[in-house]
Amino acid sequence: MSAPTSNPTSGDRSAVAGVRFDTPGPDSPDSRAGFDTFVAWELNPKVALRPEPFGALLYHFGTRKLSFLKNLTVVGIVQSLADHDSAEAALLAAGITPAQRPLYVQALTALADSAMITPRAA
Repeated sequence: MSAPTSNPTSGDRSAVAGVRFDTPGPDSPDSRAGFDTFVAWELNPKVALRPEPFGALLYHFGTRKLSFLKNLTVVGIVQSLADHDSAEAALLAAGITPAQRPLYVQALTALADSAMITPRAA
């Protein structure tokens, strides 16, 4: 039996927060809508981010969930969310191209779904 595609394989550098980049992205017709890039987001106050050579570790003190970010660009975007008016602005500031955008929105969606990032209060 083959492994589910939602789990990263060992050594797979494209995996972020337990989501593979080869699964349907948030902009595909097969995915559900939910992550709004035009909303201001931030790292959840209950989450600690620890930079590592491979990316970063995220630990949610409320859910006790541990996530791995295996992409330094995603780490930079997550760290900069509080400095921007929206996730879209953070993506643009990171130099994410339109072709790259679905992959990074998918990563942010996974982080939002796991409550690692939350919408920022107005």
